[in-house]
Amino acid sequence: MTDHVVLVNTDDVPQGTAEKLEAHVEGWLHRAFSIFVFDPDGRLLLQKRADHKYHSAGLWSNTCCSHPRPDEDLDEAVRRRLIEEMGFECPLHRAFHFIYRAEVGGGLIEHELDHVFIGHARPKVVPNADEVSDWAWVEPEELLSEVATHPDRYTYWFRHILGRTLSHVSARAA
Repeated sequence: MTDHVVLVNTDDVPQGTAEKLEAHVEGWLHRAFSIFVFDPDGRLLLQKRADHKYHSAGLWSNTCCSHPRPDEDLDEAVRRRLIEEMGFECPLHRAFHFIYRAEVGGGLIEHELDHVFIGHARPKVVPNADEVSDWAWVEPEELLSEVATHPDRYTYWFRHILGRTLSHVSARAA
């Protein structure tokens, strides 16, 4: 089965659909989401993308990221993919969204309107080996230092939104 993404304008209004790989080759703006799950100690759950992923393979990233299917509710897509990728579910809230465009290698372009979701839990992590090659709980301060020192080990979108996500979590905790 071929995966499709929802093409959107900058206001997140659907403009049609496209095959996922074609959207990444052409650099068409499409809807996506990124999930950040923190444990009660404030550590962030990271995943290392599987080595066979068609882009950003083997790079560390946020807990889960993906695209809703055409005609799929965004909240349901977020719930579905967290279970499919990391083997658990937890309450999530919408934090913010942003648009980015980045060449990610292999002639592919990520051009996404990315909705960021945040959750707090201490789940039993059971990652899907087809999606994830490793995972870790990491202290935010350690992570910021590591990303600054070795940005090439992390996905573009994760580097781009890490600081804003941590600020959002801090503001909500205050």
